[in-house]
Amino acid sequence: MPGRALSALKAPLRLLAPALLLAAAAGCNSADRAPAEQVARVVWSGAEAAHGGFSGIEVGPEGRSFTAISDRGRIVTGTLLRDSSGTLTGVRSGPLRPLRGAPDATPDAEGLAIASDGTLFVSAEGRHRILHYDSAGGPARPTRPAPAFAGLERNRGFEALAIDADGTLWTLPEHGGDTIPLYRRDADGWQQAGTIPSANGFVPVGADFGPDGALYLLERKFFGPLGFASQVRRVTLDGPPRVRTLLTTGPGTHDNLEGLAVWRDPSGALRLTMVSDDNFLFLQTTEIVEYRLRD
Repeated sequence: MPGRALSALKAPLRLLAPALLLAAAAGCNSADRAPAEQVARVVWSGAEAAHGGFSGIEVGPEGRSFTAISDRGRIVTGTLLRDSSGTLTGVRSGPLRPLRGAPDATPDAEGLAIASDGTLFVSAEGRHRILHYDSAGGPARPTRPAPAFAGLERNRGFEALAIDADGTLWTLPEHGGDTIPLYRRDADGWQQAGTIPSANGFVPVGADFGPDGALYLLERKFFGPLGFASQVRRVTLDGPPRVRTLLTTGPGTHDNLEGLAVWRDPSGALRLTMVSDDNFLFLQTTEIVEYRLRD
C-alpha cells in the first residue's frame, strides 16, 4: 500500500502531463509484445463502507466463483458474471465478513491461498505471519515462522502467497533487492527454496499456481502520481527456478493490482484474473481485470 499521499494526486497529474506518462511507460514492455492479451476489465463496486482494499483473490476452476480478502481483514465470496462467450461482464458478491486474527487481532490480510479441502491460508503484514483457517469464520492459527521472517520491513512482508497441487504453501516477500527469496513450507516448517531474480524494479504482491503446475507471480512498480505498473512472470519450479515475463503494463494502465488467480477457460487457454487494492482512496478504483495467455 505505497504512496498514499502521492496517490491522491494521480488523476489530475495524469490529465495535465500525458507526455510524462508516455515517457514513463516507454520504460516498460507493452502488453502487445508479451504472450498475454487483455480480455476484460470491470469495476467492482459495493455499498458497504468496508468495501475495497482487496489484496488477494482465488477463482474457482470454472472461472465464476471467487473468494477475496481485503487488507482490513475482511473476506467475501461471490460470482464473476460472464456473457455467452465467457467474457467477464460484472461481479456479484455477498457480504464482507471479518477474518479473525491470531489470537484476537485483525490481520492486515494481503495474500490468500485455498487448499483443495477448503482450508484457507492468509499472509498478513504489520506483524509478519501466515495464518491458517480451517474455515473462513473460524479462528486463525499461525504457521511456524522462519527465522528470516523476523528481519522483514514492516510494509515489505508477504503479499504473495500460493498453494501448489500437493498442498504445499509458497510465499515471497515484497522485496526490492537484486534477488527475491522464495520460501516453501514443508514438514519442518518454512524453508528457503531458492531465489528469483528481480526485474525492472517490480516487487511481488500476488501469486498463484496455474493448472500447468507453474508459479505465476504478480508484481507491482509504483510511479508516484503517475500510478502503478504491473508485471506477471511465470516461474517453473521443476529444478532451479526458471522465469519468463508474460505481461508488463505501463503506469496507469490499471489500478493497484495486488491479487492474482490463474485458471483454464473452456477453450483450454490460461486466464490471469487480477484484483486491485484501491487503498480506500476515492481517486482509486477497485477493478477486476483478465488477461488470456496466448501460449
